[in-house]
Amino acid sequence: MAFEPESDLSADEVESRVDDAIENNEVVLFMKGNELMPQCGFSDRALTLIQQHRDDYETVDVLDALDEYRDALEDHSGWETIPQTYVDGEFVGGSDILVELDERGELAETLQA
Repeated sequence: MAFEPESDLSADEVESRVDDAIENNEVVLFMKGNELMPQCGFSDRALTLIQQHRDDYETVDVLDALDEYRDALEDHSGWETIPQTYVDGEFVGGSDILVELDERGELAETLQA
């Protein structure tokens, strides 16, 4: 049986945080964990790829209200998986999409807001 912590944040609070982060940052990564301690391999990979091409970006740790963040992010992107990257308010993708863009040499340009 997995431990599912209760969220201290309401769905409305999370939706407001998501909207604010997407609207007010050129590049934002919604991830499990934070910049200093990513909590999943996919979040770590996405963060590493972004860091290779940008010095300024924002990260949002979704673990304090994971289900609420999944719902709020799905409203923006149609995806419920995390991590999710947004550039200039537009959904780019998760770590797999960032890897594909990097392999095609398109990630640097994509991240230049």
